[in-house]
Amino acid sequence: MIAFDRVEKRYGATVALRGLSMSVNRGEMFGLIGPDGAGKTTTIRLACGLVKPDVGTVRVTGRDPVREHRTITGAVGYLSQRFSLYGDLSVDENLAFFAEIHDVSDYRSRRERLLEITHLVPFRAYLADKLSGGMKKKLALACTLIHEPALLILDEPTTGVDPVSRREFWKLLSEFLSHGITIVMSTPYLDEAERCSRVALLHEGQALAIDTPAALRSSLPGRVIEILAEPHDRATAVLTRAARVDDVQTFGERVHVRLSPDALSDEVDRLRAALRDAGIREASLRGVPTSLEDVFIARISSPSIAEKRRER
Repeated sequence: MIAFDRVEKRYGATVALRGLSMSVNRGEMFGLIGPDGAGKTTTIRLACGLVKPDVGTVRVTGRDPVREHRTITGAVGYLSQRFSLYGDLSVDENLAFFAEIHDVSDYRSRRERLLEITHLVPFRAYLADKLSGGMKKKLALACTLIHEPALLILDEPTTGVDPVSRREFWKLLSEFLSHGITIVMSTPYLDEAERCSRVALLHEGQALAIDTPAALRSSLPGRVIEILAEPHDRATAVLTRAARVDDVQTFGERVHVRLSPDALSDEVDRLRAALRDAGIREASLRGVPTSLEDVFIARISSPSIAEKRRER
């Protein structure tokens, strides 16, 4: 559905993408993962034909999204970060408007179905400006789907949405995915990335890795131990100096210690003893599954990435 081949994009002196190559298969949910400035929105804008690549090629459904923009419009639904609907139109009127600009003449049954699955039927007469943040997102998604696109591109669709609405939004995406729609979405939330078929970990315009979440987690050797201890900074320093510890990363008050593959079975007891000997109070110490967050931090902390930063 989407193919990028060694794509580069600059905005003046700023390099947004550096030689990005990736492909998205039909019927999968593909995640673009990374912090602000990683290149997620630029990747989406290129796929939608809103900007041209400076180097490399982009193909969407086998077509050039810039030169053949009008041709691919019927196959692509795009949901931007910003609220892009008309606040002075009702829910019904927004859906009708988007159907008509996509030349969908008989849209009423489709509109009814979308209102039902997004639970917006009771609010169909409300002006869009009067909806809550979660309802606005659901209305925007319904408008994006009114012309039945084969490819759905979402730019951080759950940012700023409350947890309940975020869960409902994911239920909707799962339903659309089961109907054969291909979904590409960007998100800064690594827990959301776990739901994707495959993900691209982006950092400073580069793809650090592209694979399934399971494969990425298994690529990080050694067990991960999560520790809560006070004082936090001193605990981190002690753990960093401990034997058979490959990496120590902090996530707020939590510390993730990645043990070497050759760590002994009693390594957790050794860490506990090291903290106790240093006069550090341990609140909790337990083994946890490797997360995509662990993988991402390990990748951007790798010597090769650090070396590239120095070269730039």
